[in-house]
Amino acid sequence: MYAGVLYLGLIALVGVAGVRLLHRLTSDGGVAGALPYLSGWRPEEHALSRFHVRWYLATLVFLAFDVEMLFMYPWAIVVAELGAVAVWEMFLFLGALVVAVVWAWREGAFRWV
Repeated sequence: MYAGVLYLGLIALVGVAGVRLLHRLTSDGGVAGALPYLSGWRPEEHALSRFHVRWYLATLVFLAFDVEMLFMYPWAIVVAELGAVAVWEMFLFLGALVVAVVWAWREGAFRWV
């Protein structure tokens, strides 16, 4: 009954073991090569360093688009059943999203200089 799950788990374990073995064979063994980011380069700042405030606005813009997609997928499934009412509700939702994007634009979230 669970043979497919067991086979998939075995394939995943073999794949992970193979990638780790390949890494061991091709790396120079230094500490810098084992860092999980920046392709093994040494970090230039501390992990707890502060971020510039412009990233707050960029995060809000990302969340606005992310939440939009979160609501659009279920809507796309039921739009044929609900008809024009669902289309108007989505236009209202997208209007609220446009208001959020205009606000972010006014606040300078899209300027990177």
